[in-house]
Amino acid sequence: MSDIFREVDEEIRHERFKRLWDRFGPYLIALAVLIVVGTAAYRGWLYWRETQAQASGDVFVSATRLAEDGKFAEAEARLAELADAQGGYPTLAGMRAAALKAEAGDPAAAMAAFDAIADDGRKDPLLRDIARLRAGYLAMDLEDYAGATSRFQVLSGDDNAWRFLAREALALSAWKQEDAAAARRWIDGIVGQEGAPSDVVTRARTVLDLINAAEGKPDEEAKS
Repeated sequence: MSDIFREVDEEIRHERFKRLWDRFGPYLIALAVLIVVGTAAYRGWLYWRETQAQASGDVFVSATRLAEDGKFAEAEARLAELADAQGGYPTLAGMRAAALKAEAGDPAAAMAAFDAIADDGRKDPLLRDIARLRAGYLAMDLEDYAGATSRFQVLSGDDNAWRFLAREALALSAWKQEDAAAARRWIDGIVGQEGAPSDVVTRARTVLDLINAAEGKPDEEAKS
């Protein structure tokens, strides 16, 4: 008797499973297919990204070697191939191309190229700051104090990673412009400040000593 009940119970469960499968089976199959296809597509995308990154890296290295050989035009042409590359390669290539212009003897074009990167809101903020710093260094030779200030002052805030280099450059620009008071103000933003790199502090103190010597002030008076 128990065998009959067991067979009936199994038949009922089988019928329930059959109904559930008839109702939801196609959806389960479709979901399984989507998972398999999605996983394959994702792995394919990762492989494509890795392949693209490797190819971009090879182009960048090739351009660097051409530049080292003095073949600046060819190096720039290679870097231009990275304009639509994945990741940060377009910006890195643009910055390297800008540097090549300076190496090739055209600092004005290099400064303009760095300025373009610094002003591009689509770029990574850190790379934009580096480009602005590079443009500022070129401006110290090509433009007046105002030109250097327009680039460096943005970087001189207390929350900027490049603040001490920017303040040092501003102090040098002011000194070059024979504005000792402005140079001293920027030096004060370096000497004695927490986190200031020792080499920057040393250079700032040297500039301060030169300013004091030019003004005929002894060290003791200048420190007081």
